[in-house]
Amino acid sequence: MSPSHLRQALTAGLMAALVSILPARAETLDKVTFGTNWVAEAEHGGFFQAVADGTYKKYGLDVTIVPGGPNENNRMLLIAGKIDFFMAANTLMSFDAVANNVPVVTIAAIFQKDPQVMLTQPDAKVAKIEDLKPLTLFVSKEGMTSYFQWLKSEYGFSEKNVRPYNFNPQPFIANPKSAMQGYVTSEPFAVEKAAGFKPNVLLLADYGFNTYSTLIETRREVVEKKPDLVQRFVDASMIGWYNYIYGNNSAGNALIKKLNPEMTDDLLAYSVAKMKEHGIVDSGESSKNGIGAMSDERYASFFNKMVKAGVVKSDLDFRKSYTLRFVNKGVGVELRPNKP
Repeated sequence: MSPSHLRQALTAGLMAALVSILPARAETLDKVTFGTNWVAEAEHGGFFQAVADGTYKKYGLDVTIVPGGPNENNRMLLIAGKIDFFMAANTLMSFDAVANNVPVVTIAAIFQKDPQVMLTQPDAKVAKIEDLKPLTLFVSKEGMTSYFQWLKSEYGFSEKNVRPYNFNPQPFIANPKSAMQGYVTSEPFAVEKAAGFKPNVLLLADYGFNTYSTLIETRREVVEKKPDLVQRFVDASMIGWYNYIYGNNSAGNALIKKLNPEMTDDLLAYSVAKMKEHGIVDSGESSKNGIGAMSDERYASFFNKMVKAGVVKSDLDFRKSYTLRFVNKGVGVELRPNKP
């Protein structure tokens, strides 16, 4: 063998040895921060599941979830560029961003139905939403500026019977002729534990309050400059939600409890069961297009209702509040049991 051939053989051998070693090195992951709008709970479960079971890593992402809370403002961190994605409560926040020239955009809607409900006591004999009118209604400040304005315009509700709701169920429990706002995934559970009775529940989404809820937002510059990163985060999040709702969610729940020690196993199980029962995450548009689905028609419908209710101005260009670029691709639908 000539010296040149020997050098080539040695080089080839060295490269082969290096190749056999390199795959053992960890793949470089894109670091991503995602801020939620409240403390860790089942209503955020799919995101925690995707962290805990390695789904985000499979999509090349190293995701850190930054929980929200009463003294946190993760949306401001998103706007300031301190975090990459944020969980917005509902579509009204997206409309407000456009109205105030805030450079954020909604890229997915985790909840097809807003979990907002009105609770009544068993003896109140409330069968439909109109039956709430004569009752004392405990409504928060946020509720008064959003869904209650819709109740006024759509069903003729009056503010005369409204009392402040301060996230304490005791005034409702003490008054059998009252109704209290809440989330279908939590407040009915809390009332039953505290009062010993199972409240009646009216889900506003079933009566036409058709906002999306638990949205994923990001800055417009992220969509423009890093569309592949955005797509991977959305896709992996959807997989996480399918696994959390339909699969073994023990890993996600363990992470939730680690971050929020006050969370109990029975509340987590209750919340997941109610999300499934009422189609909060997976119903309607998501049945065909996958969790996270959105549509122009649905946005237009809700916008028109909010204009009628006086919540938003009719000249708002609401279409700037969202993009369908990253959803409606059926990602993860094969994970749904008995899929249609």
